[in-house]
Amino acid sequence: MKQQLEQIRIAAVAEIEAADTSLEEIRIKYLGKKGELTKILRGMGSLSAEERPVIGAVANEVRNCIESALEVRGAELKKIALARSLEAEKLDVTYDAIDPNAGHIHPITKAMKRMTEIFIDMGFTVAEGPEVETVYNNFDALNAPADHPSRDFQDTFYITENTLLRTQTSPVQIRAMLNNPNPPIRIISPGRVYRSDVADASHSPVFHQLEGLVIDKGITMGDLKGILSTFAKTMFGPETKTRFRPHNFPFTEPSAEVDVSCFVCGGKGCRLCKGEGWMEILGSGMVHPEVLRAGGIDPDVYTGFAFGMGVERVAMVMAGIDDLRLLYENDARFLKQF
Repeated sequence: MKQQLEQIRIAAVAEIEAADTSLEEIRIKYLGKKGELTKILRGMGSLSAEERPVIGAVANEVRNCIESALEVRGAELKKIALARSLEAEKLDVTYDAIDPNAGHIHPITKAMKRMTEIFIDMGFTVAEGPEVETVYNNFDALNAPADHPSRDFQDTFYITENTLLRTQTSPVQIRAMLNNPNPPIRIISPGRVYRSDVADASHSPVFHQLEGLVIDKGITMGDLKGILSTFAKTMFGPETKTRFRPHNFPFTEPSAEVDVSCFVCGGKGCRLCKGEGWMEILGSGMVHPEVLRAGGIDPDVYTGFAFGMGVERVAMVMAGIDDLRLLYENDARFLKQF
């Protein structure tokens, strides 16, 4: 048995010294409950009373030797692992610096920021409102009749019978008037809006608008044309012209859609403007008296104008693209161009 213990010691130490990974399997193999050393010790019951202390002492020496070898090799393996880790993480400071892969401002964000800056420079302030709105603020207060197509469940995201995801930023105008019943008022309200549209080249269920509202004594259609003409020239270039076409909106009277001359071809006609020389960018008009009343303002004393434009539309014009979906597909190869 003494010879067996010595063979176990020699074999264990050899395996430990040769190990280059975890030592746990070796420890279990020799010192575990079912290990080689334990098996030998279980056979000590067959020894004489004189032999047991002798074999027990040898067994303890073998155990101590194996444990010492495990400790020494364990410390060596930790040093080896640390050296390998440091080697893997080594940084050569003499290498040429790698240019950072900087991101880009999204075309929609860029367009909204520029539009906002232009109107702020003209004396407007930014007003915000909730994206979850009441039916009253979104439709009723804006003079939209009960049978207006925009109120249909197929066109609007209703949350409850009386709340919805706003279909336009115009409810901010109502809130601004109610919060400031004594004009002048001169605000813009940029933000996200929702409509139940199928995504295609010119539609999206989620998009952005920027609306403006001016209310004071003596405000006329001429003031509206001057503001929008200044915006167009600043946004698209000093040679840009504006064209007003009669239209019908429930919240303005009279109402007009506004076109700008194509900044690519100068009005001669090209692919971007589809050969027409003009591009529609917004709707506008004088604030309807009923809308003023809904906002707590006397239409016999004050007048005003309002306008609203799609930010995506302006972004598409600025970027020279003809498919709205390109702005939402998050293709880095496309977005990095801007």
